[in-house]
Order: sequence, then structure tokens, then C-alpha cells
Amino acid sequence: MARGIETKCLHLEEEEGCGGNYGAVSYPIYQTATYAHPGVGKSTGYDYSRLQNPTREHLEKVVATLENGTDAVAFSSGMAAIALLMELFAPGDHLIVDADLYGGSIRLFQNVSEKNGIAFSHIDCYREDVGRYVRENTKAIYVETPTNPMMHVADIRELSGIAKEHGLLLIVDNTFLTPYFQNPLDLGADIVVHSGTKYLGGHNDTLAGFLVTNREDVSEKFRFLVKTTGAGLAPFDSWLILRGIKTLGVRMEKSQQNAAVLANWLKGQKAVTDVIYPGLPTHPGHETMKKQARGFGAMITFQLESREFALAVLEKVRMIRFAESLGGVETLITYPTTQTHADVPEEIRERNGITECTLRLSVGIEDVKDLVDELEHVFQEIEGELHGGKKS
Repeated sequence: MARGIETKCLHLEEEEGCGGNYGAVSYPIYQTATYAHPGVGKSTGYDYSRLQNPTREHLEKVVATLENGTDAVAFSSGMAAIALLMELFAPGDHLIVDADLYGGSIRLFQNVSEKNGIAFSHIDCYREDVGRYVRENTKAIYVETPTNPMMHVADIRELSGIAKEHGLLLIVDNTFLTPYFQNPLDLGADIVVHSGTKYLGGHNDTLAGFLVTNREDVSEKFRFLVKTTGAGLAPFDSWLILRGIKTLGVRMEKSQQNAAVLANWLKGQKAVTDVIYPGLPTHPGHETMKKQARGFGAMITFQLESREFALAVLEKVRMIRFAESLGGVETLITYPTTQTHADVPEEIRERNGITECTLRLSVGIEDVKDLVDELEHVFQEIEGELHGGKKS
């Protein structure tokens, strides 16, 4: 019988009724670096925590189950996961990647991967004919959907068709929607990327990253590489992510409800020139997301009338925190120009629509009335300062 995703966040079916770990309901933290052997040629199943640790293994099984994959590998951060992912490729290889990606991914590709001889075509995968960019040496298509921060929505099934036609890997970063709302492997992707720091952890208290696949050949490569590079997630951090995943469903539902309210409120503000949220019917990717996801998430990007207004918002918010990152229970507001995308060249930022007037909102689980009240107070105060008392 198929289990609902809320149940999968709490229970691994294969371990039900086994009575292991002394019946502990919270999976134990195996805080050990090495393991004693019963004898020569004998093993408990674990040798050294760089290779594997019971707490990390349990977390990996949970994440693989949530993404309907056959294997998941947990890393010390989302960027550690992506850095190891790039070790699948060799000098002379070419990748097609979305033009609008998290700034850290762009920094890695431009400053590390290109140095290592890998070439990239940065294109708008949500609207361009991706097949036109395939070369003889192309090995993969890499996308976020929705993208960070401009919330472009690529059609995963369509990209999967192109990837399969040309024998390419399709890699999808699913951080924004999580497996609660979207399962790229079911739509034809080969590899799913997560920054577990974000919604999977959910409490802004630890870093983690994941690579998930349903291909045995890819899984074998990941296992060899994580053993070799030592980028695996530590036991205590694995436990924190396990704890966070238990409430993934309720957090995602509440955050999404709040995001819908805030997106509509922002639309009514005179100082706001654009609200970019896939849950709005006016969003270009709204219908695509309805076909491939079970929700729209809780990330909103919006444009303000001026740089002065944007900076004033960041200075005046109090309960809403001006901070980098996303996906926690607290609502955070981010300035991509100087934070998440600071290392992205200005011309690329502007081409992607990121300006000095752009703010990104990661909506949390607070009482939505309190969130609206704070923003309303902040906007009215700024209007008074900039426009002589006119209210938005």
C-alpha cells in the first residue's frame, strides 16, 4: 500500500516493527569516527564515518524515499553536493545550465568547473529551445525550477525528453519546492539536488546538501566520490535534518498559505512594480507548475519602485529578518544584489532581472496577519519619508 508523503517524513516502512536501537523513537546520533571489527574479515557493516554512519544512512534512506529515488547521498552543504556532482564530468565536457541560478552555483561553475575544463551554455531553459544548444560533447542539462531568485518554471517532462533523445543527464535542483510539492525523478530527471539547509532542515540551524538518483550507475559514482572526497554529512547534522523533515509537510503547507496572502497583498502596493510568485495565475509558469507539482511553494520575489525604497525596507523590518538563506520557519527577506548573487557579474544579474530594486522573501509560518501588519507599517513609513506622507 502506497504511503502518503506526510507519513514518509516520519516513518521508514522497512524499519517498522524491527525494535532496533532499543526502541528509540528519535533515531540515535552515532557520534563516532570509527567502528571496532569483531575479527579479521568481519564487520558490523560500518568501518569509518567518512564512508558511512548509521545516522547519515538513515537520513539518506528517508530522503531517497521522499524523492522516490533508489539512493540519496547527504553532504556537508548544498554547495558540497553540487561540487561533488560536477566530478561526474571531465575536461572537454559541456553542460547546458539555466541562466538564472543561485549565485553560489554560478560562482562554482565559472570559477572552478570552467578552470577544470568544463564548458557551459547559460540559457533560459523555461523559454528557449534547449535542444538547439546540444553539442557533441554535451553531457547534461542543469536547472532549478522554480529558479532562484526570478522564479522561472521549466517544464521538467519536456527537458527530460530532450535529455533522453541526446543521451544526457537531466539534473534538477528541487530546493524551493522540496519532495513535498515536487518529485523531479518521477517527471524524468536523473538526479535531484537539494540544499538541505533550507526547507528539509527548516529551522536555520544546520547546513546540509543532497544528491538523489534512481540510476544505479550514478549512485555508484556518487558513493565512490563521497568516500574519496570526504564531503559526507556529520552525524549530529544528519540528526538535525531528520528532525526537521518530520514537520516538512505542516511547514510547507503553512508557509505556502502565508505566501499566497503576502503575494496578493504586495500586488496591491503602489510602490511594488512586480510580484513574481508562481502561485499567482498571472505568473507565466503557473500552468506548467500545476502540471508537474502539487503546490507553489513559499518563495516570493518582488520589485520596488526604487533602490531607496528597497534599502529602506531592509533597514526597517524587525520581526521579518533581513538575512541570507531561506526555507526556515522564520520569514526572511534577502537582497540578492549584495547577498545571494553578489559574486554574479552585474551584466548577468541585470540580464536575469535582478536589480537594486529586487527583494526576495522566504515566507515562514508566523501568523500571516502579523506579517502583513509589519510590511504595511514599513511601507507606510517609507512612503511618508520618500513621498511626503502618501500611503501605498
